[in-house]
Amino acid sequence: MIKYFKHTLSNGLRVVVHPDKTTPMVAVNLLYDVGARDEDPDKTGFAHLFEHLMFGGTLNIPSYDTPVQNVGGENNAWTSNDFTNYYVTLPATNLETAFWLEADRMRELDFSDKSLEVQRKVVIEEFKQRYLNQPYGDIPLLIRNLAYKVHPYRWPTIGKDISHIEDATLNDVKDFFYKHYAPNNAVLSVAGNVTPEQVFRLAEKWFGPIAAQSVQQRKLPQEPRQTEARQLTVERDVPAPYIQMVFHNGKRTDKEFYADDLLSDILSNGPSARMFQSLIKEQRLFSDVNAYIAGDRDPGLFTVTGRLMPEVSMEKAESAIRSELVKLSIDGPSDYELQKVKNKVESNLVFGEIHYLNKAMNLAQFELLGDAEEINREPERYRAVTADDVKTVAQRIFAPENCSTLYYLPQKKN
Repeated sequence: MIKYFKHTLSNGLRVVVHPDKTTPMVAVNLLYDVGARDEDPDKTGFAHLFEHLMFGGTLNIPSYDTPVQNVGGENNAWTSNDFTNYYVTLPATNLETAFWLEADRMRELDFSDKSLEVQRKVVIEEFKQRYLNQPYGDIPLLIRNLAYKVHPYRWPTIGKDISHIEDATLNDVKDFFYKHYAPNNAVLSVAGNVTPEQVFRLAEKWFGPIAAQSVQQRKLPQEPRQTEARQLTVERDVPAPYIQMVFHNGKRTDKEFYADDLLSDILSNGPSARMFQSLIKEQRLFSDVNAYIAGDRDPGLFTVTGRLMPEVSMEKAESAIRSELVKLSIDGPSDYELQKVKNKVESNLVFGEIHYLNKAMNLAQFELLGDAEEINREPERYRAVTADDVKTVAQRIFAPENCSTLYYLPQKKN
């Protein structure tokens, strides 16, 4: 049971505190309710660009990293289609440094042509390295665009086209910042050797004076139900054929999420999982296989992937995967299989919550999703899943017309 305390500032900033006296450290986590799904379809990659811009300095503090390092701290950030998350870990005695830095860049960044140009080059280089110049790198660009037709999940966090970042203007960047980076669009969570009173006092001192912004209510287009199977075949300079199948499923806050998650574990979590045993060990069709769910805030994807062994045809490989999915849809998992993956999940939840940074991140996410208390309900929700629940979601998800398949083939040699 994770004990926490909550307080909301008058400007809308939600503050969650978890005191942990077992560590001399503290994690300060600031989660903004903005991700790639909030971008204009013609100006994508902005949430990820801001992950970089937020470290580019402000008018008051030219370098974000230097003060953090001077007090023995570390910092980083990540962006998803749903969130942008920034965190600092540092000795608890230097807690106020993190509040000073985070509040300063929430208020205003150093919006200059120079700062934008520096970070633009970094993001463009990352786009090229990770998505264009790396084997199998463009799969996220291809598969999302195949599976989604209207919802903004159809592009990854890096953006759907490199030109959107190349053409971004200073005014574009400013507009995006003032729409989303505001106290009433964020959750501040703190975990470590602190007291709630100390954190709430510092939150009022540093974040209290920042004005709330007029954050627009989302009106995202809803993805229509997929009614026919989709396929895309590409050839690239890669060493082995690869298949990726994605099926539309629910969102993170659906009650079926837990059955979906356990379904993916039954298929591929570890060497005793079904796909590993059948497709790799017994039939020797793949060098690796995987199944996982996105856990997105809006309806997301259930993904199945496999890298083929030499001389194995794509038709045989795909048929073998589908056979495993059909078996689960018809028979469901055994009680032993289900209990095994439940035990793994519960173990991961327990060990994952040992670290103060994980607790800070998870508390922020659950609070933004609706209620921080969900962090304590998770184990019981997994325990409550039955074999019939898993069978039911498998039947719904693995319907043939619900599938988009990418066939990723090595280029034919002349």
